Amino acid sequence: MKNLFATLAVLLASTLVSAQMPAPGGGPLTRHYHDGETLNYHMTATNDDWHYTADVSGTVKKTASGSTIEEFRWTGMTSNGQPYTLTPAMVQFRQPLSLDPNWMPSMPDLSKTDPKMVGPITDLMTFYVDLWLMNKIGILQHAGDHFLVPNPQVSSWADGTRVLVGKDQIDFDLNLQSIDPVKQTAVVVVHHVPPAKPNLQLPAEWMQAPVAETANNWVEVTKTKDGKYEAGVGKETFDVTITVSTADGRILSATMDNPVVTSSRTCEDAALTKCGVAQPHTIHRHIEIALVH
Repeated sequence: MKNLFATLAVLLASTLVSAQMPAPGGGPLTRHYHDGETLNYHMTATNDDWHYTADVSGTVKKTASGSTIEEFRWTGMTSNGQPYTLTPAMVQFRQPLSLDPNWMPSMPDLSKTDPKMVGPITDLMTFYVDLWLMNKIGILQHAGDHFLVPNPQVSSWADGTRVLVGKDQIDFDLNLQSIDPVKQTAVVVVHHVPPAKPNLQLPAEWMQAPVAETANNWVEVTKTKDGKYEAGVGKETFDVTITVSTADGRILSATMDNPVVTSSRTCEDAALTKCGVAQPHTIHRHIEIALVH
């Protein structure tokens, strides 16, 4: 679920910006699509102790509205070094993504996907939406250009049953780090950072104290099988680095580093007032993709 709510935050911010800004003209990151073009990416990832790989293949298509998309299908996976067979529903699943600023990102229906594939699906989407957002804004034209996108919205992944509270809030620090005219590549960096004053409503007084050097921007409360409550609060960030072809705007490679520094307690009551000793923990995810051919 961690990777899902991070992506939801990205989508929310991108939707807010897209509603305010017109489609830009050409720039070093502009995607030049060709109908029928194919792209294949190999993903490698770690999620704490879980190591996995995934392969995905995309085909460029036109939508009925006139936007251009890359329609992806997932073709393979390994889990902790062992081949993992995709479910029939996963084989049929199609994921539309795009760097076309006229297209509007939306979350895919994950209800029928394999739970192990939620991470790869949403992480690939994060890479695309981050670069889409930079293309949509269209003002980052030169190496060193920078733009901060404040996000006033709080994202939630609570299901009301097991996860009673699950929220985060993240701003977007967009950077065009470098352009190499010889290699025809550009490197963009997107820092997903805590707001100076998050709008999170924290359910317990002890959650107010910062876990790290910034205000807490992540909180989760889950109900355990024995009727207790696991409550955590902390700082979430993630840094995305994308290498882009300036010849046609394709993503050539990308990495994401996603730590969540938390302090959690086991509590006896729903009000989270009768709790045990705080336990520090850092959730860490690292994702990489590379264009195969």
